[in-house]
Amino acid sequence: MRKPNHELLIIFAAMLWGTTGTAQAYAPPGADPRSVGAIRLAIGGLALLTITLGRGFSLRRIEWKSAPMLIAGICMAAYNLFFFAGVARAGVAVGTIVTIGSSPILAGLLGWLLRKERPGWRWYLATILAVAGGVLLILPGEKIHIDPQGIALALISGFSYAVFSVTSKGMLEKTPPDAAMAIVFSLGAILLSPILFRADLSWLSQPNGWMSALFLGLVSTALAYILFARGLVSVPVAKAVTLTLAEPLTASLLGVILLDEDLPRTAASGIGLIFAGLVVLSTGKLTPR
Repeated sequence: MRKPNHELLIIFAAMLWGTTGTAQAYAPPGADPRSVGAIRLAIGGLALLTITLGRGFSLRRIEWKSAPMLIAGICMAAYNLFFFAGVARAGVAVGTIVTIGSSPILAGLLGWLLRKERPGWRWYLATILAVAGGVLLILPGEKIHIDPQGIALALISGFSYAVFSVTSKGMLEKTPPDAAMAIVFSLGAILLSPILFRADLSWLSQPNGWMSALFLGLVSTALAYILFARGLVSVPVAKAVTLTLAEPLTASLLGVILLDEDLPRTAASGIGLIFAGLVVLSTGKLTPR
């Protein structure tokens, strides 16, 4: 049987993450982004647990109190929480750019320091191309407001995602991908559950509300992170996180196709740069030191 291309698994995962914005756009107007994020984690975590148990995996085999497991769960919750907080203060353009631009760089640094994964020239080139493309993709038409506190929150979000990726890589050496993601997302959902007690969830009673929630939880979270985890098993952390920059590329294309959004020339150039970065990275290797 032909082995799966692990780089493609990560790119497919990122493409599913890229559907998040479109799915939220179809949700009712009263859907608060923070409550959407918490519901997404709750549904995704439950789905991953169901899949794991359905495949006969015993949760007793998991080291629940292991440091990587707890850190990954905390970081997943923090990533969602600080991202929305950063975007609220700094704006969508700046908050998103800082998060998606910092996470590959921080992941590369952490992978080198903690896992001795040494990025090669392809990673440097691909990361520069993809991050520059992300900037061009998000900036056009946006009113830029520099808020130092918002930027700091977005940086924490990017750092949280980088730490999540590094710790998940270590978990996958001892735990099956589906089970590892099930526990991490369940912990993240528990940590974000207080948001649900304070939020207005009436939007879930509407058909487009619960359909959006199910799609976000089952497809753009559960399925996406199963693919990501399985790809991460054999792909170095720095390379994996840079490959996930396929997310803003997908989000922009869906916005044009499904939401009738305009695509300025600078944004089109951004798509080209991200695609070039993904091609460069997916055709090379990172060598451990």
